[in-house]
Amino acid sequence: MFQANTWREKIGLFFMILWPILVTQVCFTAMNVVDTMMSGRAGTVDLAGVAIGSSLWLPVFTGLNGILMAVTPIIGQLLGSRQHDQISESVMQALYLSVILAIIVILIGGMILEPVLSFMDLEPGVHHVAKHYLIGLSTGIVALFASSVLRYFFDAQGHTRITMFILLASVPINILLNYLLIFGKFGFPKLGGIGAGYATGITYWLILFISIVLTFRLEFLRKFNLFVHWFKPSWKAWKEQLSIGIPMGLSIFFEASIFSGVTLMIGVMFDTVTIAAHQAAISFTSLIFMLPLSISMTLTILVAYEVGAKRINHAKQYSRLGVMTAMGILAVVAVLLYFFRRQIGLLYTDNPEVLAMMMQFFLFAIFYQLSDAAQASLQGILRGYKDVTYPFIIALISYWVVGFPVGILLSIYTSLGPFGFWVGIILGLTCAALGFFIRLQIVQRKAEQRPLS
Repeated sequence: MFQANTWREKIGLFFMILWPILVTQVCFTAMNVVDTMMSGRAGTVDLAGVAIGSSLWLPVFTGLNGILMAVTPIIGQLLGSRQHDQISESVMQALYLSVILAIIVILIGGMILEPVLSFMDLEPGVHHVAKHYLIGLSTGIVALFASSVLRYFFDAQGHTRITMFILLASVPINILLNYLLIFGKFGFPKLGGIGAGYATGITYWLILFISIVLTFRLEFLRKFNLFVHWFKPSWKAWKEQLSIGIPMGLSIFFEASIFSGVTLMIGVMFDTVTIAAHQAAISFTSLIFMLPLSISMTLTILVAYEVGAKRINHAKQYSRLGVMTAMGILAVVAVLLYFFRRQIGLLYTDNPEVLAMMMQFFLFAIFYQLSDAAQASLQGILRGYKDVTYPFIIALISYWVVGFPVGILLSIYTSLGPFGFWVGIILGLTCAALGFFIRLQIVQRKAEQRPLS
């Protein structure tokens, strides 16, 4: 990481940090996409079961992972203010916290999974696949959370290519494990969609193992003495991370959970074909979202660094660059999605009913791309300022007071049916983008008047 002074230097640094993050996020999402695609080839029941399982897991993971993402602005501001001696302890305390969070998730999940699935009143086959897919996935939760902390530690220093290379090596292994366990090849048990859960859980442990090895092998990481110098667990350190991370996690949870909530409602209200088409469409649009999400994470790194160095004007310049880049790219993607929606659908299924409905879902997805780009990038900027409480409130109101209820009403009382939920998503994302924009203006004015410490 270095301080860029000219626009040319800023653009260069922005994209130097961005592209490895984008590749990394695509790889992470590719695991879920591969689970969905390969499970779909095993059968519609397997596709629907993995869809339900993913919809229950993803908001939980993204919400709690938001707590771990607090590592990025914490380390970023320490780097900007040149307090390098505090970085090692901050990372180790975050690792302790990540393991505790993972254990809590496993324990609570073990108690509520069966009641939640029973409440949904799914078809027996879908219920079975969803339950055991999540059980398989749970084998890797501890590794996933711990490796996320190390990832944000790497990223905050600008070393975003490290995690990119780790994921590029891991995704092919995940695909191979899916092939072996879903279809029962080379003597492995034929588990269908359930096998995708175990394959991904094993892959998470591989990612953690490689991440730890690199902290010893790379000189610029070895100097921090991670896993060599162990610190006593500190509630004070956890409190700092939680005070930033919980609002971040809740903001992310409210956004992710509206998509999962929609999937669950569709699972209750409509048939298996609709569930499969909806989930396949969500799966691909989630892959698209990796673009603005990666820009958001890049902005958090750069803005936090400049705020730590008290260069508020430079933080504002990065903010403008990031938002314009996100909206420009997503506008192009929306056009491509319109023209190639059938070809994309064929990657998931050859069932004509599922394909036809999926293409209709894609038409609605086109309309929320710009709002999604704006809200993601603006929220990333606010995190760089460590401004997280008001964005959490904005997210709650936008997604669950406006978006989700409107989606339910449109789905029940209009001819839109399941597509009404997607109109609610569009409205929620637009409200969030407007709210984050207004909040950023306030935060930037305060920062200019009284630079943050």
